[in-house]
Amino acid sequence: VPTDPCQNGGHWTGTFCLCPPNVDGARCQFGASTINITAELGPSILMLARVTNRNFSEDLRDTSSPTYRSFVDEFSRTMDRIYHNVSGYGGTRVLTLTRGSVVVNYKVMLHPVAGDQPTTDLHRRARELLDAANAAAQPRNCSHSAGMCQESHRRSGTSLTGGFSSPELCRKHAPANFSRYYYPYRTQNSLLCVTNCTLNVPGSINCNSG
Repeated sequence: VPTDPCQNGGHWTGTFCLCPPNVDGARCQFGASTINITAELGPSILMLARVTNRNFSEDLRDTSSPTYRSFVDEFSRTMDRIYHNVSGYGGTRVLTLTRGSVVVNYKVMLHPVAGDQPTTDLHRRARELLDAANAAAQPRNCSHSAGMCQESHRRSGTSLTGGFSSPELCRKHAPANFSRYYYPYRTQNSLLCVTNCTLNVPGSINCNSG
């Protein structure tokens, strides 16, 4: 048995493979049957946070490393707690991690809110995000084990995603080795990236035999 039997960026923990997002299988050998990219359709705001009680290490450059994934999971949970009352908040997506304690370049995804005027209300919601981040209670002593201490700032730029039937959007989110097999499929309330093996999609085939 090879030391690390995991494929497609998976990491061997000693007992099982820890797979990157949208990769499945005991050895991370399959692409996920469905990738939900609905959140990517709405408006988003670019933000920057400095996590002051974490030190940057080289494995934070590797998006498939356990250290990177653990950091991103903790950061996402931290920001979910801070932003949960912001109107239309739909989660965060980390874009890059760089030095400076750890500087997180991230995107806040927003659900459209009825009556919003796109540009004006995005600026208002950007202010809500900053106010929420600045008002957030920081862990008492900011030691490494106390949770994340962060300072958030807004980066210039907001975006309203368009052209969402383009296969390029699916290729961007699909695992690299499988990206050519995914195409967009719209349901009443969501946008999915699917393959010919995805069940209950028009034209799909039975792929149980491989």
